[in-house]
Amino acid sequence: MSRPDVQAAPAVDPELVLADVRRALAEDVGSGDVTAALLPDTADVAYLLCKQDAVIAGRPWFDACHRLLDPSVRIDWRVEEGQRVAAGTVLATLQGHSRSLVTAERTALNFIQTLSATATTTAAYVEAVHGTAARILDTRKTLPGLRIAQKYAVRCGGGHNHRIGLYDAVMLKENHIRAAGSLSAATLAARQLHPQLPLIVEVETLAQLREAIDCGCDRILIDDFDPATRREAVRITAGRIPLEVSGSVDLDSVRGIALDGVDCISIGGLTKHVRAIDLSMKLGPPPAMAATQARPDGT
Repeated sequence: MSRPDVQAAPAVDPELVLADVRRALAEDVGSGDVTAALLPDTADVAYLLCKQDAVIAGRPWFDACHRLLDPSVRIDWRVEEGQRVAAGTVLATLQGHSRSLVTAERTALNFIQTLSATATTTAAYVEAVHGTAARILDTRKTLPGLRIAQKYAVRCGGGHNHRIGLYDAVMLKENHIRAAGSLSAATLAARQLHPQLPLIVEVETLAQLREAIDCGCDRILIDDFDPATRREAVRITAGRIPLEVSGSVDLDSVRGIALDGVDCISIGGLTKHVRAIDLSMKLGPPPAMAATQARPDGT
């Protein structure tokens, strides 16, 4: 599957990465790695191998796992964030102390195999809508404690982030509208209370769509509209307010939805239905064939 050229790696706060990694290492290492203590604490080398086709994401977390245990470790990456690689590619080589290399191994792999899974899935959806105006968005359906990490991985895969949490955008859904008494009342209250925040309104009918347009908002979410109703929503809105589709979206349906003319398609499965990419880290130098495969320029 092709995809646009790899862009520069998205920004991520190093302090957030460190917080994730400290929490994960504490969970795994606890009072100390009793098995690694059996190894001689000598200098050693290792390599990171990708065993399946994937889009890579998670280098900052992988690096932090190793550097927190051994600040002198050297990590030489052969691929960029967001780069598609083939099965058998050596992603990186490492030089450090044998004990710290094996202690950091599982935690570092947990991060990069999970985030690469999100990036790989996202890239498949982005490719599916290539040539349309639709953008692929994530949701808040993330693994607990990995919100920022998974949203970073979505960007590595060419997708875009929805709101980060409950604090950076107002999103009115069925329960909010019901409690307020009407869509108009809910939007008015939201604008008065949080005039500086983006306002997203979810609608369930074309009548609510017209009401949301009249009230004014920054984006309208049409959830589970059938194709004919969705196309009518695009016609009614006529580009005045961006339309977002959510619900019952998969790789088989996403292009048809995009071709209907919507602006955004949000997909919980980018972060919720993750199946980790198969990666491993081995002590020793990489095999000659894999080492050749790993070069970014293909030589």
